[in-house]
Amino acid sequence: MDAKALFFFALLSFSAVSVRPAFAENEEDPGLVMNFYKDTCPQAEDIVKEQVRLLYKRHKNTAFSWLRNIFHDCAVQSCDASLLLDSTRRTLSEKETDRSFGLRNFRYLDEIKEAVERECPGVVSCADILVLSARDGIVSLGGPHIPLKTGRRDGRKSRADVIEDYLPDHNESISVVLDRFASMGIDTPGLVALLGAHSVGRTHCVKLVHRLYPEVDPALNPDHVEHMLYKCPDSIPDPKAVQYVRNDRGTPMVLDNNYYRNILDNKGLLIVDHQLANDKRTKPYVKKMAKSQDYFFKEFSRAITILSENNPLTGTKGEIRKQCTVANKHH
Repeated sequence: MDAKALFFFALLSFSAVSVRPAFAENEEDPGLVMNFYKDTCPQAEDIVKEQVRLLYKRHKNTAFSWLRNIFHDCAVQSCDASLLLDSTRRTLSEKETDRSFGLRNFRYLDEIKEAVERECPGVVSCADILVLSARDGIVSLGGPHIPLKTGRRDGRKSRADVIEDYLPDHNESISVVLDRFASMGIDTPGLVALLGAHSVGRTHCVKLVHRLYPEVDPALNPDHVEHMLYKCPDSIPDPKAVQYVRNDRGTPMVLDNNYYRNILDNKGLLIVDHQLANDKRTKPYVKKMAKSQDYFFKEFSRAITILSENNPLTGTKGEIRKQCTVANKHH
């Protein structure tokens, strides 16, 4: 990891709004801790949890978005909410890169931020809101409650130019995927567990038609091919059309270990799913998670925790954005 790229020193904006710092200047940076906002914004985590609950009640697919957000933000150099920044005249946003295809519902994260700001203006970072919403979204999907630390601060620039160096593509070899996760400190069982997020949500046809056209990938379960062809009838699907296949037809809205049974039965939609179930380094863990949901949840919780703590900005680094889509203006 390029350490220099992780540090953004920013002076607080001298504006009409006075923000009480989380700790005094002469105190040591506490880093990430449990319940970081207990003194500065005691209701912060409850507000996020309630907003996630209300949004999930109105829009079930928000929970998938929270889960994808934590991966797409934290896996790219730093867990600093750079994912949420809009493009500027000079810089492309991470959200608009090809690798972020299918990411959505960012406007609902803005709603959560607004609710937190009403209670505690300028105190809670977008990076922490992103992580906490993922934690609570996982619970909405029937997954485990994962105690996560807070105290992150927000970065000031997009990392779109380095996304390809950090996020593995679904068509890359399992060796590349293992290396990318290992660079964050996530070991093989952790990787296998994180890919269990494919238990929920959907895969857009543009991501899987190469397994159907011009010829069907012989590795696919023939019983599953018929459904995939029905859902993806075009060899060159319109990327703007909402054409997709549910990742898990059995329990598409539940984060569970059904994914592992599916991929062992050659029903994985993506190349990485197929490789996970067949590579000698990962298959033993796939089989173990297929048998035990408790084991899957234990490893998933451990991996999400490591992911959420990947090179955060803390202390006086970064800033607390007023709006998650734009860096604060400094004078």
